[in-house]
Amino acid sequence: MKVAIFDFDGTLFPEETFPLLMSHLKKHPIHFQKYRKFFLRILPVYLAYKCKLYPEQKMKEYSMWSYISAFGSSSKAEIDEFFSQIGGMMSQNLSNQMLHRLEQHKKDGYYTMLVSGAYEPLLNSVTEDVTFDCIIGSSIPYENEKLRKNASINYIYGERKTEFINNHLSNMKVDWKNSFAYGDSYTDLNVLELVGNPVAVNPEPRLLELANDKKWEIIK
Repeated sequence: MKVAIFDFDGTLFPEETFPLLMSHLKKHPIHFQKYRKFFLRILPVYLAYKCKLYPEQKMKEYSMWSYISAFGSSSKAEIDEFFSQIGGMMSQNLSNQMLHRLEQHKKDGYYTMLVSGAYEPLLNSVTEDVTFDCIIGSSIPYENEKLRKNASINYIYGERKTEFINNHLSNMKVDWKNSFAYGDSYTDLNVLELVGNPVAVNPEPRLLELANDKKWEIIK
């Protein structure tokens, strides 16, 4: 079995997700008051990160936790609706080039995966009209259909992406040499190096330099 693995931010979706989520929360007619709670919680950590006193991965993970924690004890239905609203808007701006690649891989019999640090319900909403065999994102912890208070977020980032991919495919025989992976960030390197056909999509400078050195396909 051959697989085709797609990143989301900067790849299938041309922009970064988190700034859009912040704006959506800030302007939301019902949940806008939660923005202040989130912002005050994240500000010290973000400033420490900008001063190189806090690592990027931990800052992003803390940001994800702070954002969803601002919803308090909201129900799963409320949170799903919140992500459905912004997901519907984002779905109109997916990369046509990546959608074309996805459709071609599906026609060629590849097992298609969307693997991202974005919240899983957001990914499911954005791809409501786009079919993947598997979607892996950062899950939101619930208990009795309510947001679990102070529960940690299992942020899918860097090496964790490969862990989740390998766990999901553990019972399948994968032809890695003839598989594809698409990513835009240096943090996608672990996933890109899994396959014989890594593709750098609008790559950031570090990934662009590496892709040129390794003669990987580059899509700009």
